[in-house]
Amino acid sequence: MPNGGFIMPLFLSDLNIGDKGAIYSVKATGEIRRRLLDVGLFKGTKFKIMRLAPLGDPIVIRVKGFDLSLRLEEAKQIRVEKIGFTGDGIPMREHRNLFSPIAQKEKIIRTSKSITVALLGNPNSGKTSLFNAIVGAHQKVGNFTGVTVEKTEGIINYKGYKINIIDLPGTYSLTAFSPEEVVARDYIIEEKPDVVIDVIAGSNLERNLYLTTQVMELEVDMLVALNMWDEVEKLGIKIDIPQLEALLGSHVIPTSALKKQGIESLLDHVISVFEGEITISKNKMIFSRDIEEKIEQISYILTNDDLAEKYNSNWLATKLLENDQLVYETVKGRSIYLKVVKLILDFNEKYKKSHKGDPESAIIEDRHSFIRGALQETVKIPDRHKKTITDHIDNILLNRILGLPIFFAIMWGMFQFTFKLGEVPMGWMDSFFQLLSNGLMSILPAGLFRSLLVDGIIAGVGGVLIFLPNILLLFFFISLLEGTGYMARAAFVIDKVMHKVGLHGKSFIPMLTGFGCSVPAIMATRTLKNRGDRIVTMLIIPFMSCGAKLPVYILLLSAFFTPAAAGNILFGIYMFGILLALISAFILKKAAFPGQSEPFVMELPPYRLPGYKSLLYQMIFKVKMYLKKAGTIILVASVIIWITSNFPYSSAIEQSYNDQISLTTNTFTIEELQNEATAKQLEYSIAGRFGKIIEPVIKPLGFDWKIGIALTAGLAAKEVVVSTMSTIFAVGQESDEAPKLATRLREESGYSRATALSLMIFVLLYLPCIAATTMFHKEAGAWKWTRLFIVYTMSVAWIMSFVVYRIGLVFL
Repeated sequence: MPNGGFIMPLFLSDLNIGDKGAIYSVKATGEIRRRLLDVGLFKGTKFKIMRLAPLGDPIVIRVKGFDLSLRLEEAKQIRVEKIGFTGDGIPMREHRNLFSPIAQKEKIIRTSKSITVALLGNPNSGKTSLFNAIVGAHQKVGNFTGVTVEKTEGIINYKGYKINIIDLPGTYSLTAFSPEEVVARDYIIEEKPDVVIDVIAGSNLERNLYLTTQVMELEVDMLVALNMWDEVEKLGIKIDIPQLEALLGSHVIPTSALKKQGIESLLDHVISVFEGEITISKNKMIFSRDIEEKIEQISYILTNDDLAEKYNSNWLATKLLENDQLVYETVKGRSIYLKVVKLILDFNEKYKKSHKGDPESAIIEDRHSFIRGALQETVKIPDRHKKTITDHIDNILLNRILGLPIFFAIMWGMFQFTFKLGEVPMGWMDSFFQLLSNGLMSILPAGLFRSLLVDGIIAGVGGVLIFLPNILLLFFFISLLEGTGYMARAAFVIDKVMHKVGLHGKSFIPMLTGFGCSVPAIMATRTLKNRGDRIVTMLIIPFMSCGAKLPVYILLLSAFFTPAAAGNILFGIYMFGILLALISAFILKKAAFPGQSEPFVMELPPYRLPGYKSLLYQMIFKVKMYLKKAGTIILVASVIIWITSNFPYSSAIEQSYNDQISLTTNTFTIEELQNEATAKQLEYSIAGRFGKIIEPVIKPLGFDWKIGIALTAGLAAKEVVVSTMSTIFAVGQESDEAPKLATRLREESGYSRATALSLMIFVLLYLPCIAATTMFHKEAGAWKWTRLFIVYTMSVAWIMSFVVYRIGLVFL
């Protein structure tokens, strides 16, 4: 309008890198609105545009001292004002005193010496690292959201007390959206632990204290662990801890999980809280006058219901005003429900007219305002605008031009190093088992016992253990990516692609976790709120090459390809799995779960160098798990395969070939007849008969009945594919110098490079191990999804292996 003085509204998506501004309003509705408000994106919040993803979407903004990633789709719903400013805080709202002391409780006489402590905190706050430091455990830790997806328990004995520590999943708020956030909230309000330790990152207080204010509203016995104290000191941040304690109404204990500092002090405070010796009164949040009065009215009504015996009525009232759907479900159906709902609806209407806002936003703003005021009184941060190490690294790794090539280069390097560096120790272990086998064959008399020991147990278990160095290297690189914080960046880099196929960028984290093991990867989908996203992500996780598949790849690559080509082929297989997973996700979303995917609002944590002890513990843990699997599942499978490959035994076949051998003196002919006899006996066995039954189905893929047996056995665990092949190809080898499995495969009639590629693709894509399938069924919660899981993975594996084999026959 040329003469109307109309100013076009400006949205967050309209700004450029480096622009600064303040939030004017959030137009989004529902869950995304609540997410944005929870992280502080309400009117007046200042921010800076930091960068765009290499593919142009999402964007990263710096708000309240941390980097937040969100899609342009969400940014278009946030109206802003472009300004220049210093500082990145939020304005103070005018309201009454923000905290009110509750009467100091008297000392409690405890008869029990057992204390239950819940560890609560934001993702990336070091909560699980603190748990490990306290209980001496080695739970997986990582510098990205969603490492802990279910509660973990550890018990310690300290100064005569039995202390049960519960590590809860990380959550930004007690308004739960995703399943793992529900686990955290439900435990606090349902189980009522004796003490809640709120773990906050000392280097990012403004973000972490939002959860603290919500715990304050519950009026529970809370301690605040001011974690990462070593980083606080390194950054030169000054914190007035006594004043912060007075404002929060809780003791604040500086801790460093990395350096194990403050642990004893924290435990001493746990005992003091449990025994009622804490002298500082608990505080609760007090909101603006209108809202506080309404909370009191709703709370009074709730006290007339037995809900008040189980839950804090003030907290319930607050959550109802915040439109918390889980709390509404809790109240629904009770006699007071209609009265409460009418009261809230009337209040919302009046409040919107008088305040030009809504109670939900006002409550969130009040919390942030309290935090802002508390930090102004207690914290001094030097030079907030100085570029950090994280900024400098992100300028390279998340560069618009270089970001995507760097991502693929990192993935390529990981697999190259896994194969190249693992070659030498793998050769040592292979030689060791060869020497062991040859030694036993030279000292033990021929017979069933020697065959069971050498061809069954050592060939099966040893055939898998030789790949342990490669497995360790792969897990080392994955742990390094997780611990440094690059995993979250990978989700940021790839989010636009994920969004195109209908998934959340966070789905990429469980997918990458699947490079290690499918079981925790499937569990990690709990970080996704949208059920459709969770199901689809779980369906495609088997297409990620878990560590158990690596021995199969390395065996076939060693047998049929040169070392120079092997690393590139290995990288190609992993990338092919990712590509096929994305294509599958697109098809599944369109067919089974049409509609919008979960909004992308995700924190990008600062880079951190993982502690060498943490990496070492992870490696030791993987070795233990691998050896445990070798000593249980693989050992049992090897014995079963040996038995089914040796029995029943045909005397007629033996006699027939012995008669032929007796008629010749030619050494070469005798050896050929012995090999034929071995093959015939194997075909006559239980395993051979089963293999012959399924051979017509897999023959178009380039597989014979021997491979069919190995693939069937691999349903127990993918390493069993190797152990089964080791056993099958070892049966009947009576030479004291039995050849290596790779050599046997290379010399086997009918096997080629096309066969090897086809087999690697089939192992990549077909149904995962029993443990992963069981976990899928548990998480999906319905047989229809489990049936789809089985049929889809097997069908895709057959089709893609067929295509690869046919192409391989032409070009290889």
